[in-house]
Amino acid sequence: MSILDKVKIGNSVQVNLELSRDRLTKETIDAINISSLGKISDFRITDGKGIGVVLQLSNGKEQWFFEEEIDLLDENGNIIKKNNDKKENINFIIDFLRGINYENKNKASELLNPINFFIWLIVSFKDIF
Repeated sequence: MSILDKVKIGNSVQVNLELSRDRLTKETIDAINISSLGKISDFRITDGKGIGVVLQLSNGKEQWFFEEEIDLLDENGNIIKKNNDKKENINFIIDFLRGINYENKNKASELLNPINFFIWLIVSFKDIF
């Protein structure tokens, strides 16, 4: 899910200074140290891979940030926890596959059962991941 699905222009977000400090000017860092909250004024494509946001900071200046450099806030001002979807989902799938066991089948009816074949196939390929 993209940041575009979660926030709109005018929403407040919090800047994570540790992730963006190396590319910001001293003036911008000072403004963020005064207040890490910013108001979204625009969205921008960052490098063809993601969406960034342009924030109006406490000093009135605008600065753009990558999506990963900001924390979204709910209506009470609490940080909405990010779930780094792809990596966690892949790890969950791999852990699930590793938990599947296959017992050798000896009867012809067991060998011809497509479910048994599918389980055997998954177990055979799980070591590749």
